[in-house]
Amino acid sequence: MAIKQLRTLFASQLQPGQPAQVRPGSTLTEPGGDYEALHKQMKRLFNAKPGKKYGRFSEDLGESPLSAWLKDCLEDKQTFASLTDRLFGQWQELLNGSQEEHQGHLMLVHEALADSDAIYLLILESDSALRFDGTQALDGTDVLSLSRLNLALRIELDDWLSDEPGQNYLTLVHARGTGEIGDLFIRLAGFTNQVDVEKETLTFLDAVEAFARQAEAPEEAGKVRTRAYEFCKEQHALGEPVAVEALSGYLDENQPDRFKTFAAEAQDLPEGTVLHPDHRKVKKLVRIAGSGGGMSVSFSSDLVNQAIYYDRDKDALTITRLPKALREQLQKYLEARDDTH
Repeated sequence: MAIKQLRTLFASQLQPGQPAQVRPGSTLTEPGGDYEALHKQMKRLFNAKPGKKYGRFSEDLGESPLSAWLKDCLEDKQTFASLTDRLFGQWQELLNGSQEEHQGHLMLVHEALADSDAIYLLILESDSALRFDGTQALDGTDVLSLSRLNLALRIELDDWLSDEPGQNYLTLVHARGTGEIGDLFIRLAGFTNQVDVEKETLTFLDAVEAFARQAEAPEEAGKVRTRAYEFCKEQHALGEPVAVEALSGYLDENQPDRFKTFAAEAQDLPEGTVLHPDHRKVKKLVRIAGSGGGMSVSFSSDLVNQAIYYDRDKDALTITRLPKALREQLQKYLEARDDTH
């Protein structure tokens, strides 16, 4: 089983200024079944979430002691139950001082896979649902949401506990609109020193674009951009960053070091560089798009100078092969307009 240990806490703070109400669950060892299915779905939401942040634990253990508690647990200096008792107690204290209402489950999961271990800390949300009770009367109830995940943290244990820990072994989901509760969750997690995703996205795009321009033919350059985008998209689906060395092997299987060497020499990206590009913005490698003035245009970059031509002097775009649906809409519109005159 992937889950070694798991424990949940239901916390409710519906009267700011009053103590939060909490109900901790039992510590579960290799729970299997439904718990594995729930965790798998939460991981799917976690990996798919755009705008994740990357960082490390705060060194202020007085403010954020999770890292110290977790290390003690992993070194068998305290049990998983003791770790979660402390964690749940801190979450209750944080909610006691909150001025916002909150209700939800906090879940800590220790996942052990064949090649790595990870800890997940998640806030599970609920959806309202209706059911018929034993007397066939409608009854309202709450069920776990399997489509929303707005606050979550993943700790890459191997990276964190290595002799030379990386700077980005924490991955944080912190969605907009989580307000004060989101800030309290970050304090609970002890997350700090986040990666500048926008800067790393630009670094990724610049390196790939410069490498693509070295290609002997436009078709080869297009293949480089497409494969770079595909690799980035696959890594995003796995919830993993983009390692320059792995990307290099993906771009050219026959000469797997070519991009890595180019990036080190021409783009100042040393060996071992790992980037965290925003996969949505990386799409610029394969699509050109823009909107404004009542117009929205989007097309594959491969079509430039083949079916789509741009005249810089006139600032005009010429499309020579219209999509069938667009052509039919234009014809119907023009015919209808001619009929009214």
